[in-house]
Amino acid sequence: MNRPEVEVRRSHRRTRTVSAYRKDGKVIVMIPARFTRAEESEWVDTMLGKLARTEQRGRRTDEQLMRRARELSRDYLDDRARPASVRWVTNMTTRWGSCTTGEGTIRLSDRLQAMPTWVIDYVLLHELAHLLEPNHDARFWAWVDRFPKSERAKGYLEGVAAAANLELEACD
Repeated sequence: MNRPEVEVRRSHRRTRTVSAYRKDGKVIVMIPARFTRAEESEWVDTMLGKLARTEQRGRRTDEQLMRRARELSRDYLDDRARPASVRWVTNMTTRWGSCTTGEGTIRLSDRLQAMPTWVIDYVLLHELAHLLEPNHDARFWAWVDRFPKSERAKGYLEGVAAAANLELEACD
């Protein structure tokens, strides 16, 4: 597997902790400024391994996503939303999810993979509701708001977008 592009950021305020995250296709590793080049190299390798294990552990397949879509439709949409396909995509940069109502296809941004299950469920339910109501009108929100953590998930997604300085829509 190819090693991702890595940007190391040294901080004088950081004294002991090391952290890593993905941003714009590369891995950002935050280390104390006092680290030697050898310590930097060791910590970059360590953090790449931790990040890969964390991401792999949380990955959900398209099949699992379709199964969850059926469960959410049953539990919150009176089993009325029947998508033709549900899948993860890597090229979604301005939305968390989208739905093509004519084809019954739903796509979720793979950036959601690292988020709590209830946030993914909210975005998936939001897209499923578009199969019943294509617009964001009162009927649409009545379906979505059946999900108990709807407001909490909206706030979570807004917070993630704000923290990343992204201009993202909560969903499509």
